[in-house]
Formats: sequence, C-alpha cells, structure tokens
Amino acid sequence: MSTTSKVTARERINNLLDDNSFVEIGAQVKARSTDFDLQTVDTPSDGVITGYGIIDGQLVYVYSQDSSVLGGSVGEMHAKKILNIYNMAMKTGSPVIGLIDSAGLRLQESDDGLNAFGRIYLKQSMASGVIPQITAIFGKCGGGLSVVAGLSDFTFMEKDNAQLFVNAPNAIDENRKEVCDTASAEYQSKEAGNVDFIGTEAEVLEGIRDLISILPADNESGEVIDMDVDDDLNRAVEGIETQIDDAALAMRNLSDDGFVIEVKKDYAPEMFTGFIKLDGATVGVVANRTKIYDDEMNVTAEFESKLTYKGCDKAARFVDFCDAFDISILTFTNINGFATTKCQEAKVAKSTAKLVYAFTNATVPKVNVIVGEAFGSSYIAMNSKTLGADVVYAWPDAKIGMMDATAAAKIMFAGQDVDIAEKAAEYDALQNSVEATASRGYVDSIIDPINTRKYVIGAFEMLCTKYEERPGKKHGTV
Repeated sequence: MSTTSKVTARERINNLLDDNSFVEIGAQVKARSTDFDLQTVDTPSDGVITGYGIIDGQLVYVYSQDSSVLGGSVGEMHAKKILNIYNMAMKTGSPVIGLIDSAGLRLQESDDGLNAFGRIYLKQSMASGVIPQITAIFGKCGGGLSVVAGLSDFTFMEKDNAQLFVNAPNAIDENRKEVCDTASAEYQSKEAGNVDFIGTEAEVLEGIRDLISILPADNESGEVIDMDVDDDLNRAVEGIETQIDDAALAMRNLSDDGFVIEVKKDYAPEMFTGFIKLDGATVGVVANRTKIYDDEMNVTAEFESKLTYKGCDKAARFVDFCDAFDISILTFTNINGFATTKCQEAKVAKSTAKLVYAFTNATVPKVNVIVGEAFGSSYIAMNSKTLGADVVYAWPDAKIGMMDATAAAKIMFAGQDVDIAEKAAEYDALQNSVEATASRGYVDSIIDPINTRKYVIGAFEMLCTKYEERPGKKHGTV
C-alpha cells in the first residue's frame, strides 16, 4: 500500500484536469492472468485509471496508477490500457501525463509483466519528440518503472513520500536509506538530475497544469501564443544588468508579466534552463548563472563562471526538447572557461560536445545575448554565432575573446621585460573588446541592457518563418 493512498488515483486525475472534463477509457478491464490464483483477486481497472480530459482548453491523455489494486503493479492488461491512450494521443497530437504510484513489475505475471514494460518503453520511444510526455511520481517508482520516468520529457516528484529508484537505497553496497536516501525527491532532483520539479502533491499538479499551458500539443502544432498578454513588447527592462548574476531573476524582468518556469532548478544550478514568454510566445532559455538570490535579495549560493559537465548535460537535453517542439531558444552568455576538478576533467569534454551538438543540430530560431565574459571554447559552446546562432547581441561591457587579458599577456610575454599591465590593456582593446568582435561579424549588434527585451522580441519576430535544411542522415552520434 502506498504512503500516499489517502489520495486515490481517480482523485488525482480530477484534481489535475478541468472540472468535469475527464472521460475514462477501459474502466471494465481487469487482470487476465490466472497464475497463482490471480483470478480470485478483484483487480478493478487492473490498477490503472486511464482516459482523457482538458487542461485550460488543451486535450490531454492521462493514466493514474491505483496502489490499492495489487500495489498498482504493472501487468499485461495494465500496460495495454496505457498503450491504448498513447496510441490515441499519437493520433490526435496530444500530451500524455502519467501519475505514478506503483510497486513495479507484477510478479504474478512475470514474463507478461516484462513484456508489458518493454511495450511501454517502445511506445514512449516512438512518441519522443512527437508529443510531450510528462510523468509525476507520488508513491513508488522503482526498478524497471524508473525507465518510464527517464523516457519522459519532464518528471515531477512529490517531495515527501515519492520514491524514484532503480535499486532501493538499502540494496546498494555500503549504503542505507538513513545515510543517503537515493530514492528521495531531494537526491533525484539535486544530485541525479532525473527530476525536473519537486513539491507537495498540490504543487506538482499545479505545476503540470502550468507546463501544459505553454507547451505545444505536438511537434506539428507550431509555437504557442498567449493572446491575452498585456505586457508592452517595447518595455524597458530597467536594472536587468544588476540582476544578470541570477538568470532566474533577470528572466522575470525580461519575460511577459514576469512569467518563468525553471526546469531542473536544483540540478546544476550554475546553468539556468527554463521557459519564459515574449510577446505571448513560449521561449526556451539557457543562461549561465553565478549567484542565486532569495526573495529578500540575499545571496544564497555562488558559482564560478565555468561550464560543468552537469550543466552541459542539463542544457543539451533542454535544447533538444525545444528543438523537437519548435520552441525558440534564447541564451544569455557569461562564461570564462571550464570547471577544473578531476571529476570535471573526466566528463566535461564529452558533455560540452553534447551541448555543442544540441545547439548546432537545433533548427528553431536561436538568439544569443552576451552579457558578461565570453572566453574561449566555453563561449563557443554557448550558442555562439559560429555554431549557428541566428542573431547575437552583446551588452557594451561584455568581454569576448580567447581569455582574460592579463592571463593572455603573461603567456604571450613570459620572460620578457615588458609592462604586463600595459600589454594586458593592449590585448583587451585589440582582442577582447565587444567592438572588435562586432567588427569581425561575430556580434550583430551592441545593445544597451535596458533595451534587451525589445531587441530579442524583434529578432524572434523576424525569425518566425525561419526554415533550415540539414544534411541527409539517419541521426547524429554525439
């Protein structure tokens, strides 16, 4: 029995969808297996409620596992019901939302249960990039069921009682739940990066509704436009230059009516990923971050302006999602190198390659704003003009080049009797100034921070009919 059984599977659906909009499918389905006298056990709906409904006018398909029926375990008919709504969602071009609360594989069905998992994996893989897939975990999501969450585009997790694991914490050598609860929402969101959002049950359901409201129904629907936005597209973003250390704060200033949905907030926080609205359109944002402020503007965390492997992996997956669903991409660049630890050295090159590939592979409109330092290969990886950014803006105080001027002067004139400060100033003017970069065509325009919103909106409006072909191939291998 789940620790969250006080809320039933059907109640979760009703709390998620618009009032009286849910239509159930397959209510009469029950377990078909007779092994271990399973036919003597009552299995209403075979442990999963399935159907469709409405969220703010958007058709969605939903399944909600019922932990009161054989622990919500997955067997042949349980999976068949989930596959059925996936098939309908693919035909109609609609998101699928899975509400997970399950003991996992149904042991009484063994081979049929394994086949059930495999068929769900296959269907999710086929649906990836075609319709949005959202998973929310309220009870257990363990073993093979954890792959279902991994195959989803976004995963929500109830913060106190939900569990996500391949192996339970106590099954891991030299570990136990009391020391490190690897199944907890905190670990899965902060350390593993497998969960995008955590919160109370009510917050999770509200978060899903917010996310659905800004996402396209499928990969052919085109961009989502909110026609009710009152925010002036030419509005000055006063003070954004003082907020740029914390991208979440800057995005609230930039976005229509302060709308921001941050994705994977707790994982690799030095790399911001999230959705904003610009002139009513949903835009995906990737931005470097060096500080986090609380509501009282106290600094709660600080980071170096460095690319990390976790930050690159996080951003690459986010860019892939945006590209798959025709969501324009905006980047804010403030980066001066790579994190320097033994662990980073082992992984950051490959992860940076994934980020490079994601940006270059994306054919949606791409705009980059260089707001601080932009040095070396780390800058190139952040949606630079070289990688195919359609429009690149820079603030007047930005520094763009190979490296910090003083460091460059020390290397270039090592052992020579010269004034390093003088040579650094010369290098800064010739190689690191935003004017020098713009003169070479790597920056399209130098803009004042206060005008960032209207320039970015103007660029995306200009790019709304963008079409770009790529070399014919089956897929990349990065």
